[in-house]
Formats: sequence, C-alpha cells, structure tokens
Amino acid sequence: MSADLFQGFLSNNGAEFGKLSGKKVVQNYGDLVAEHRYLTQKVALIDLTSRGAMAALGDDRVKYINGQVTNEVMGLRPGQGCYAALVNVKAKMQSDLNIYRLEDELILDFEPGQFEVVKTRLERNIVSDQVELVDVSPHFGLLSLQGPDTCGLLESIGFSLPVEPLSHNKVSTPNMGEWFLMHNSRFGSIGCDLYIPIEYLPVAAEYLFKNTLKHAGGLAGWQATEVSRVEAGIPRFGSEMDQDTLPPEANIQDRAISYSKGCYIGQEIIARIRTYGRVNRTLVGFRFDKTLAESVVPGSLLEDESGKVVAKVTSIANSPSLGPLGLGLARRTHSEMGVVLSAKVPAVGKATITAIPFDETLANSNNTFLDNSLA
Repeated sequence: MSADLFQGFLSNNGAEFGKLSGKKVVQNYGDLVAEHRYLTQKVALIDLTSRGAMAALGDDRVKYINGQVTNEVMGLRPGQGCYAALVNVKAKMQSDLNIYRLEDELILDFEPGQFEVVKTRLERNIVSDQVELVDVSPHFGLLSLQGPDTCGLLESIGFSLPVEPLSHNKVSTPNMGEWFLMHNSRFGSIGCDLYIPIEYLPVAAEYLFKNTLKHAGGLAGWQATEVSRVEAGIPRFGSEMDQDTLPPEANIQDRAISYSKGCYIGQEIIARIRTYGRVNRTLVGFRFDKTLAESVVPGSLLEDESGKVVAKVTSIANSPSLGPLGLGLARRTHSEMGVVLSAKVPAVGKATITAIPFDETLANSNNTFLDNSLA
C-alpha cells in the first residue's frame, strides 16, 4: 500500500516513467530545464528507490567486506562511509558502491539492476565467515536532496548535513519514524540521501517536496540528473564503467582505492598498474559539433585522422547552458585537451576532447536538450 501511495505521489506531480537496467524510474516531470535549474541553482528532490540497497550483517561483516572491495572499510567508524569498487581477480569492475558503517551493519548502495551481481559476487567467497547479506530495499525507500540549497532546506526542517562525505547520522521526524541521513553529493553539487522506512515514504516525500518548493526548488527526474552528472564529469557504472573497465580507466582511483589497506580480490593488478604504468584508456569529456550533436548516441565510436578507433562515447547530454556534451573513454595517446576526433558511421561529425568538469565559458548557442530517453 505504501509503495502504491508513493507511486501515486510521483504520478500526481507529473512523473513520466521509464526503465533503467530493468528498474522503474522517473524520466522527468515535464520540464527538464526547470529540473536542471533546481539541481544546479536551488535544491531538487529525487526518487532513488530503484537503487540497490544491501545490508551486511554478522560478526565478520566489516573484515569480510574489507577483503572484497578496493577501499578501506576496516578503518571506518560507525557514522562514516566510503566509495569503493567491487572487482574480480583481473581487477575488472563488477560494480561501484557506497559503503556506510552503522552500529550493527554495513549498508551497501549501488546502481539499479545490480543486486544479484553484487550478492552473487560477495556470497561466492564466504566460507566460515559470520556474514549475512540481506536485501533491505523492501524496507526502506531512498530519496535524495541535491543542489546548492540542500543545507538550507535541511536546516529549515531541523536537520544538519554531516560534515564528511558519505558520513551519516540518524534523525527523528514527527510522525514519520527515524531516517538515516547520508552526506552524498551525487551530481556535482552538494547533496544528501535519506533512507526512509517504507511505511512513511509517501508522507515523507510530500513533506520534503513542500519544503523544496519553499526553497524555490522542486522534483527532478533521471534525465535532468544525467545532464548534471555529465556536466560534472562524474562516471556512472553502466555507462563509463562496466565489466570490462579497470577502476583507474574511469579516473575513480582517488575516491575508490586505498593503496595501503590489506589484501582484497584484484589488489595485485591494481597495485601493478600504479607501480609500473598507466592504463591505456582514460575518462574524457567531449564537445560535439552541430552535425555530430544530431547523430551521436552512447556507444558511438570516434576515430583519429588515420581512421583508427581511439575513443568511445559513453554518455551524452545537452546542457541548457553548455550545449551538447559527452563523456567517454579515449586512448591515452589521444586524450589531450583539444584533440579533434571524427565519428565513425553511422554517426557523423567531430568531437573535441575537453576538460571535465565542463567549464561554462565553453557554452554555445545550442541550448536544446537531446532526447535522453531511457534504454
């Protein structure tokens, strides 16, 4: 019943739904430009209930998860968190995830549609460890506040944002139960996530929405968050990262990898990359000319002057202020700023390697949104 009421709240406010990795998400609320403005200038309320949420329980949970992921978990105190990658023995990514240490459990947060992959990977190595992995998404909904006025909104309802990124605390609300409030800036501006008991999700969403309106903000869907993410140059698993990606290729090593922690699966190769050389590909930004902006799609290949494929476009967006943008992976030999590449048929046109995050001085006159329909 609570889930139906929550879906009703979204629909009543103009939600257009689509699928992301098999999960139902809000594409938009009918005004992408306004939703983008909330995210970048005010504050936006975002439904993230499609994301995976797993609890690691048991006496060995911290030690065990620490041995499975690329970042340091053993050193986290209750109330702290970290970003990490889950890799195989060849250091190829299987997921990225946010890890929160609570008093009696770890919460793992990851992209929609990844639950079985993450669970299978983590369960495979449990032998005698006292660890239990539980899907907590049926019990909690995940709402997110993102944008420059996030702190102002939280303060207006009696909350405060924990100082450290991915740190968190428990907050009490009148008639809406206890929530977990996580400092998680997802799309280039400051933000927080709120884990809310499912029975209180509809009334909590309405409450938060009314308060975003008081701060000249509103609801934002997946399309608008994708534009903000691309503008900020933030890679996403399922786009810039997949099962063939090494974490340093997506430039997440500073956030996701500890080079001083103990052993974990895939550590040897990651350490070797750091010691002996760089990866062959790296995350880059693209600016598209007018012709390519009309034909480029995620997966479009880019060639150098000799006709050799040297890059792939992984995400596209048309920013209201910056025009057509993209993220992708390019060979290091062709990743310098200003390098111009040509699209491989059927896409047609030129792409220029550009620094990320994108600079507003690169804005052009083409401010029409591309069709970011969900796959």
